[in-house]
Amino acid sequence: MANYIALIHKDADSDYGVSFPDFPGCVSAGATLDEARAMAAEALALHVEGMSEDGEAVPEPSSLEAVMRDPDSRDGVAILVDLPVTAAKVVRINITIPEDDLRLIDRFAETHGFTRSGFLVSAAKKAVLAA
Repeated sequence: MANYIALIHKDADSDYGVSFPDFPGCVSAGATLDEARAMAAEALALHVEGMSEDGEAVPEPSSLEAVMRDPDSRDGVAILVDLPVTAAKVVRINITIPEDDLRLIDRFAETHGFTRSGFLVSAAKKAVLAA
């Protein structure tokens, strides 16, 4: 189980907002602190699940010191959020693909909401399962 730092922000006329420095774009909110913490855990689990499905690597948790060095982080209150889901280890590989095929793959992946890696993993799994 990994613990990731989340930052809770609160403006006078808003709910508690939660963001994850290790996962740009992973945000959540709650009307109370307890609700914000619960929603943060759910948002993190869903975000990491999506990354794994797309074949993206899940980053190692940053240290509190590293997070707080960023001036944008200093306005938030840091909490730890457990990530109980064990993400599959992602391995970087090197493959050779003709340039025209790579452009075709990239266009298809972008059009259908995949990363290049996510699309290649999805296509490979389909081929394996169909065999």
